[in-house]
Amino acid sequence: MEMAKLADFLRLGIRKEWIDALQANGIAEPTPIQEKAIPVLMTGKDAISQAQTGTGKTLAFLLPILEKVDPETNDVQALILTPTRELALQITAEVQKLTAAVDEVHVLAVYGGQDVDRQLRKLAGKKQVVIATPGRLLDHIRRGTIDLSTVSMLVLDEADQMLHMGFLPEVEDILAQTPADRQTMLFSATMTPQVRALAKRFMQNPEDIHVQGKRITLEDIRQIVVETTDRAKQSTLRSLLDEERPFLAVIFCRTKRRASTLNAALQGFGYISDELHGDLSQAKREDVMKRFREARIQFLVATDVAARGLDVEGVTHVFNYDIPEDVDSYIHRIGRTGRAKEKGVAYTLVAAKDRAQLAEIEKGIAMTLERRASERTADFGEHEERKQQKRQQKKQHKGQESAGRGEQRGGRSARAGDGDRGGKPARAGDEHRSGRQARAEDEHRASRPAKAETKQQASQGKRGNGKRGRHGDDRQQQGARMTKPDRDDQRKAGRATKQGQSSERAAGGSARFDGKKTSGKRPGPAPVKRGSTARRAKKR
Repeated sequence: MEMAKLADFLRLGIRKEWIDALQANGIAEPTPIQEKAIPVLMTGKDAISQAQTGTGKTLAFLLPILEKVDPETNDVQALILTPTRELALQITAEVQKLTAAVDEVHVLAVYGGQDVDRQLRKLAGKKQVVIATPGRLLDHIRRGTIDLSTVSMLVLDEADQMLHMGFLPEVEDILAQTPADRQTMLFSATMTPQVRALAKRFMQNPEDIHVQGKRITLEDIRQIVVETTDRAKQSTLRSLLDEERPFLAVIFCRTKRRASTLNAALQGFGYISDELHGDLSQAKREDVMKRFREARIQFLVATDVAARGLDVEGVTHVFNYDIPEDVDSYIHRIGRTGRAKEKGVAYTLVAAKDRAQLAEIEKGIAMTLERRASERTADFGEHEERKQQKRQQKKQHKGQESAGRGEQRGGRSARAGDGDRGGKPARAGDEHRSGRQARAEDEHRASRPAKAETKQQASQGKRGNGKRGRHGDDRQQQGARMTKPDRDDQRKAGRATKQGQSSERAAGGSARFDGKKTSGKRPGPAPVKRGSTARRAKKR
């Protein structure tokens, strides 16, 4: 049996030393994508391969590259572009496993987050195979620290994800630095129009390699939908973790912030967890992945991009804390478990607002997923439903009471003579007033303008010599027509007249006191100066 499997790899054109390395890593027979892609790539043709993650596509392009690399040449001969640092490290680890017993091939990983000086020192050495992310590789190209003019084999891995992340300009600039006669291999889980357009621009008569996607069935991964609510999501997840007791589990969140918040909550409840997302430093991300692979972390809370291409042995469970955005994301997420012919379980937490998205996912994978609800979630849902019913009943009861009070108020208003309001609509709160109070307030409002007018007329009448006869009324009407400046001038003139009369009386009194016959009254003392100026003058 082993000889038959060995013959399968030999038949594909793989040398025995590489087959021995494969067997040492537990790989005994080729996968469907490897059987189709390796013979084509060994001939040097361009190829577009569509395959899901977990199908063995990494070895499908690594084995032809290792077969054709010239160990005597120190220049870069093969370039593998990946969308994320984690995937670059994963591919690098796969190559190092195969080349552990073969020292003739040198591999270098180039990605962001690493120390630039350290990368420069490594770039100065041998590097037949470079595995890189677009951003950091383009940085080295601009620095002049890497030369791609000798590249003969180019791989675009996870091309759909690379374009989705906005790396198209960087990819175009990098491809422009490579020879036009290179061999280009494009691997993608989905074949979008953008991927097709990229292939048409930069590939020469590529051969399509399509492996019928193996439908995800309950035989591979048990897929379960747990219906819950947004408020009960966290408690539902904790119930599932306690119930399932996974060996290793990946918990997917929609955003970096939600992943960080959920991880903090899990740690607060005593779970051995950590987070993986783009806001972490490269050193932190590598440390998290190392501890997860070594099973020192039981639960990895991650975002889609950070966990792209994640391949860790022993992952028994996947929890979609937030529902995936599309079918491809769902397949990628649950594909983190059930690998290497092992069984896996995938839970998806779904709230009421997620049901339409769930229907799209079920349509995309052509199956209806199992439904269940934990006791805590069911109790919470029933509790919320009862609360909602009570709120509706209260609203209906209040509406009926308001309607009754409105009818009663309408009857009282009619009896109280509300017609005096001139047909104006009732103010808010009228239904709460008694009939006597309503009549009193209406009469008060009706009388206020008249009282104000009477008061104004009385005030104006006093200014008109205090007479209330016909002439006083004429002066009142005349004063009412006067403008404010006219009234001010009139007041000033009156004050000046009074002052003049006072001066004349004072002067007359003084003259009579000086020798003329007086009325017998002496003038009063001279007025005393008041104010701070007078006091200061007196002190001096």
